[in-house]
Amino acid sequence: MAEVNVNFDNFEEEVMKADLPVLLDFWAPWCGPCKMLMPVIEQVAAESEGKAKVCKVNIDDEIILANKFKVTAVPTLIVIKNGEVVEQSTGGKTKAEIFKMLGI
Repeated sequence: MAEVNVNFDNFEEEVMKADLPVLLDFWAPWCGPCKMLMPVIEQVAAESEGKAKVCKVNIDDEIILANKFKVTAVPTLIVIKNGEVVEQSTGGKTKAEIFKMLGI
């Protein structure tokens, strides 16, 4: 499954009502570390199909969502399970570290 671009309008349906753990990748097009993390996020999305959902949030376009989760730096990764934040991390991560965050 490819990553899902999440915005204010589809957030509730795509993230809060998801049956699987959700990895939220808060990023920005101007962010160098975000660009470095992008291939890792794509691998996680491909390898976690059926076990987790990967969603991307562009903080420049979705300031309300960034504020809701108190995102002050990018990249920020947040894991949501059953509508609750269970993990949050800022900065680059390895694929193994992201899988550990997701619990898969």
